[in-house]
Amino acid sequence: MKYKPLSTNKMTTKDPAHGNGTMKKTKHQAIFRKDYTPSSYLIENISLLFQLNPGSTTVTAETTFYRNQKSNDFSSLVLDGEMLHLESISLDGRTLQENLYTIDSKGLTLQRPPEAFTLRIVTTIYPEKNSALSGLYRSGGNYCTQCEAEGFRRITYYLDRPDVLATFTTRIEADSDDYKILLSNGNLKQKGTLNNKRHFAEWHDPHPKPSYLFALVAGNLSSITDTFITKSGNCVSLQIYTENKNRNKCDHAMSSLKKAMRWDEEVYGLEYDLDNYMIVAVDDFNMGAMENKGLNIFNSKYVLASHETATDQDYIGIEGVIAHEYFHNWTGNRVTCRDWFQLSLKEGLTVFRDQEFSADMNSRTVQRIDDVNILRNNQFREDAGPMAHPVRPDAYVEVNNFYTVTVYNKGAEVVRMIERILGNTLFRKGMDLYFEKYDNQAVTCDDFVDVMAEASGVDLNQFKLWYSQAGTPVLEVEELWDKESGEYVVTVSQKCPPSPKQQKKSPFHIPIEIGLLEFSKNAIEGTVTLEKTTRKLLELKKSKERFSFKNLKNKPLLSFLRNFSAPVKVRKFQPKSELFLLMAHDDDLFNRWNYAHQLTVDVIKNVTLSLKFGKKPIVDKDYLEALSVCIQKQEDMALCAKILTFPSEPYLAQQMKVVEPELLHRSVTIVKKTVAIFLWNWLEDTYRQCYDADRHSISAAAMAQRSLKNCCLAYLSLPGIEDSAAQQLCLKHLRMSRNMTDVFAALSA
Repeated sequence: MKYKPLSTNKMTTKDPAHGNGTMKKTKHQAIFRKDYTPSSYLIENISLLFQLNPGSTTVTAETTFYRNQKSNDFSSLVLDGEMLHLESISLDGRTLQENLYTIDSKGLTLQRPPEAFTLRIVTTIYPEKNSALSGLYRSGGNYCTQCEAEGFRRITYYLDRPDVLATFTTRIEADSDDYKILLSNGNLKQKGTLNNKRHFAEWHDPHPKPSYLFALVAGNLSSITDTFITKSGNCVSLQIYTENKNRNKCDHAMSSLKKAMRWDEEVYGLEYDLDNYMIVAVDDFNMGAMENKGLNIFNSKYVLASHETATDQDYIGIEGVIAHEYFHNWTGNRVTCRDWFQLSLKEGLTVFRDQEFSADMNSRTVQRIDDVNILRNNQFREDAGPMAHPVRPDAYVEVNNFYTVTVYNKGAEVVRMIERILGNTLFRKGMDLYFEKYDNQAVTCDDFVDVMAEASGVDLNQFKLWYSQAGTPVLEVEELWDKESGEYVVTVSQKCPPSPKQQKKSPFHIPIEIGLLEFSKNAIEGTVTLEKTTRKLLELKKSKERFSFKNLKNKPLLSFLRNFSAPVKVRKFQPKSELFLLMAHDDDLFNRWNYAHQLTVDVIKNVTLSLKFGKKPIVDKDYLEALSVCIQKQEDMALCAKILTFPSEPYLAQQMKVVEPELLHRSVTIVKKTVAIFLWNWLEDTYRQCYDADRHSISAAAMAQRSLKNCCLAYLSLPGIEDSAAQQLCLKHLRMSRNMTDVFAALSA
């Protein structure tokens, strides 16, 4: 699941009822990972019959249970259930006597169940009254489900926990006029008509899954269809369902889905495994999107797009979310998490995969910048505050508050660090072994790391601290150059600030990519040329380590933490003269942006101080010249626009001990105007060159060209420079706009 709101859908505290003798809780009582025990019973299969009627729905569930040999207590079986009205219950065809079971607000308990049995339970539920939108609910005229994390218990009595996997068969019966479309997980086995203007559809999912992946949709929806041929030659039917008025806004989502399916085959060798893949887009879905097996349910925002209403960022966002939910088919569905403490097993890994997909579809460097900005602006702040928690938390009170940037985005960075340490080939070998070893199982974060170690032969035991320790490590760097011996030494130390319940931290295993840059200078022309880059991966495992490089002719310029190889903070250690050189010439494009970003922050802070003390603000000319070289060397238009985009004022405020918003805004404006005047000719030329880009295309190249064009427009139309000409430029830009991106840029300017 992606983009789940963190502050909505507050439900009453629930008892996960993880089988006998496991994690019990009452209201506000914490659940601990260390208390996990396996369920006393497992489930082989479940057959569900939904009879959808006005005002209420009857659910008949026939479930086959058997004892779990990993458990020792079979005296009773607790099934989760909330807001259910029990109509009948029978065991192996015989009505169950009331003295053999009990019911309370949290579920149903069977006394002395046999070794293996089939339980038939008939319940009545009330989807129209389900305002929590968890389980089965009716909204906007459609029936829809949301079962992650603990919604299935509002449908029937069941072992509603992620480590109990079963095959599902689902039959839906409803009025044929009001609910023409009847959907559930898996493959459609049969459909037909019934009496009284009713009809049915029966679905079967052959792949075992936990209950949180169950889905049902019923309504009057339109669809667009397509097909996808897998690398093995299987023809997969693709459908996107939405309201009829929105049917013409689904083409981009369909195209994104097919790209994601092909990418997963090419990069990971993973094929889709059902006859059809369905997406439903509804306005009333309170999560961003949900990866239910074969039937993804989305909020319309992440599916629908047209040139009249969607910006380029909307198109890129839809592509990424569609891919994220599709990638869950293997990293989350075929291999799922043992318990909710392991949420990052599926979400962190799948975020990493969707980031890599988006990088391949668009600008890889810009994608990396955007991912890092989420960390710096949101996750680092979470790590530094009272809500800090590890990627794999040790306890929770409310599972629905688990969906955080730490679990998702820092979890993705942890996976990315494993890839860096192992390298692409061994990482892919580890992924192959992961699917081979754990297919159709519920596993843990430790299992994932262990299988990577097994496949590569690399010891990753210390690395696991990334899953168990909260906080953002801070690195300090010292350089030492011995000209006589030609030895260059880099000393790196790490320290992680205290977090709630974790005052002392052990050293992390941190991969640090560096580049040793060697330059040549032309004294006559005054130019600098990058001659050679020596790339190294430093693995910091101690509180302080020394890394030596010998037989060098000249002191190299250190490009540190290239491509942001670890989610850490680095204290400044280089003089501005070196940073300007790196900003202009570093061949690591992320670092080139990063140095520009850092220096822009410094320049704005200096101007702010000058204004505060009544001094004339001066923008460093070396900064302007380095910025000029940086953008003029840049072939990636999207990256060029990103380099020219200033940090947001809220971000800048976070970098200051005392914030005066009006003064900060004045400083940003002064620096922007200074940059605009210094680069004026280049900005005008670039704007004209980009102006005639295909205004309807959403290709990566067209979007990159638009981003640079609109960035130039923002500078050229800054107030107080050439106001009359700027106004005419903006009006012309607006009149010629043929997409929302250009319209928005013109209005903003």
